[in-house]
Amino acid sequence: MDKFENRLLRRSFAARLAPFALLAAALSGCGSSGDSGSATKTGEPGGSKEKLTVGIVFDSGGRGDKSFNDSAYAGIERAEKDFGIDVKTVDSKKVSDYPGNLSGIADQGAKVVFAVGITQQDALQTVADKYPDVKFGIIDAVVDKPNVRSLVFSEEQGSFLAGYAAGLVSKSGKIGFVGGMKIPLIEKFEAGYTAGAKYANPAIVVLPSKYTGSWDDTSKGKAAANFLYSDGADIVYHAAGRCGLGVFAAAKEANGSGTVSKFAIGVDSDQDDQEKGMVLTSMVKRVDEAVYQTIKDAVENKFAPGTKSYDLAAGGVGLTDFRNTKEVVGQANLDKIAKVSDLVKTGKLTVPTKLDEIDAFLKSAVKP
Repeated sequence: MDKFENRLLRRSFAARLAPFALLAAALSGCGSSGDSGSATKTGEPGGSKEKLTVGIVFDSGGRGDKSFNDSAYAGIERAEKDFGIDVKTVDSKKVSDYPGNLSGIADQGAKVVFAVGITQQDALQTVADKYPDVKFGIIDAVVDKPNVRSLVFSEEQGSFLAGYAAGLVSKSGKIGFVGGMKIPLIEKFEAGYTAGAKYANPAIVVLPSKYTGSWDDTSKGKAAANFLYSDGADIVYHAAGRCGLGVFAAAKEANGSGTVSKFAIGVDSDQDDQEKGMVLTSMVKRVDEAVYQTIKDAVENKFAPGTKSYDLAAGGVGLTDFRNTKEVVGQANLDKIAKVSDLVKTGKLTVPTKLDEIDAFLKSAVKP
């Protein structure tokens, strides 16, 4: 056989093998992992499923607020560890950013998207309709759409306990409140706080509240708290997002290097260590748990739209354990706080959500 015939034979043999080589490559590719990925879904051992991509659009306070946005992201991080999800995040600077940010993160392939904060309500009303196959979760607002879960909290209940503690502990007989935007949601915090303080001590003076008009300007939070401290308040509660970091700075400045006599109360996350010994307690709002549970339901194909509420009885709101201020509060007062907490949990105390409901509440409220 000459060289020419050898070459023809080799080509013929290779041609016969080609279909089998292609088949083997295709079968091999079925087990490979690319951008679509393969992940074993919770509850389906050994099953193959596309990895879930979860997006989160922060409000203008952003990550690093040690409060609301950070709590939401903590739920994302926990889900990332437990379920192996892919995470996409978007920061926002102003309200006009929200529609584009929500749409953009859905366009990037996110199948579950969280809108952090009531200020994203209007944007999600429109965007949700454009992405019927995307599951949305919005925190602190209700959006009635077939693909949206609204995550809301009984902030007034946790704030009532914060106010009750302030009413028991205050030495000056004056306390204050710093809010972010003056909207019904934040007025729930103020109403609960004021009602709790007066329930503990009818003679307590709640100074006129200060609203910063911002979620992220810490200098405004500090200025507001400084005014309240200089006006005689020895405890200031904030519900102002990142602005609240300025409240802690004001407490530190007001105390100077002497004995601590001015206190702040944190919000949303455990902020007790922001200025140790100067943060009486924090009203914790379990945004992290609400976010985590929503992702878990999506992973397990149990996601349902509608409104999901988190109250004191469900562990959705509450106070920290006063770990840095137990001696200031005293065991007798800690016992009183626990007793009042039980009254709220069992429905024997219905906490007002509006300032104009406080007087009626105080007249009819059962005594601890």
